[in-house]
Amino acid sequence: MSKGIGRLMSAGIAKESVRGTAETAATFYIPFSEANFIPKDDKITDEQSYGVIEDSIAQSIVKEWSEIELGAPLTDKSFGLILLAALGSVNTASNPDAGGNVKDHTFTVSQSSQHQSLTMFLDDPIGAADYKFALGALSSLEISYELGKYVTYKAKFMAKKGASATLTPSTTVENRFLPQNLTFKLATNLAGLTAASAVAIKKVNITIEKNLESDDVLGSTTPADFLNKQFSIKGSLEAIWQNEADFKTAALAGTAQAMRIDLISAVTIGTAAHPQITIDLAKIIFSDHSDPIKLNNIMTQTLSFKALYSTTDSKLVTIKLTNLQTSY
Repeated sequence: MSKGIGRLMSAGIAKESVRGTAETAATFYIPFSEANFIPKDDKITDEQSYGVIEDSIAQSIVKEWSEIELGAPLTDKSFGLILLAALGSVNTASNPDAGGNVKDHTFTVSQSSQHQSLTMFLDDPIGAADYKFALGALSSLEISYELGKYVTYKAKFMAKKGASATLTPSTTVENRFLPQNLTFKLATNLAGLTAASAVAIKKVNITIEKNLESDDVLGSTTPADFLNKQFSIKGSLEAIWQNEADFKTAALAGTAQAMRIDLISAVTIGTAAHPQITIDLAKIIFSDHSDPIKLNNIMTQTLSFKALYSTTDSKLVTIKLTNLQTSY
């Protein structure tokens, strides 16, 4: 039997042209740091009486599906498909850069229970088996910005049971994002974010939850679909404690603000543009303010925040990705 380490495995994704029909090849193979492709099933047990005291004689499978987890550095091309699966809608336009090939992809929340599905791929040279997983629907996405680390994400999916495939993994050259690429801003409203001053923070995390539900039907062990329900965003941050005006006053008063988390790489694309990921939350409220006192440590503060739908702006979130990818 062959044995080996996880570095030999490859994981890929592709946008499905027909929902639930697996693509033949991955558009991107993701340079992941952690991954888990978990075959799942539900069984029922025959517990009826057969004249003995033993509790059961058989089990039958009534549902089969897969749950997939990917953790990776945030990159400027493949992450666009993750964002499309997360929010459901994208509009692509040319960036003002004079080079002409730079694109701005703006992702918004689709008012649908069927956000874009992906085919997920697993190349396994250790087990000598390749698999493709149709109907990959994103259930949650967490993005982490921390000092001294690449900006990373963890994405969780539900998908159909894996089917055998023949895969030839290839690497897409992508740009990564560093903690020094981040600018964090707060403003009284969405329109004020561009002119707002940057706020110094030490850490921020943002989590998108899709509340995914499998659409189970009679006549098949395979779910007919995976449907996203209520869409929510929450997060947390850490900053130096220096005054109450930075965060505490707004948290205690329940004051709504707009938030921007902006990543701009130092790499140049086109003539003078840069890979960029900008997350704008139209309305957030801070809570759970804490500034624990530790005698020998610099004072810091931590907060949670919840994103809310802004009726003024008719949106909760907009994410813009700038890169050299033609479309998603």
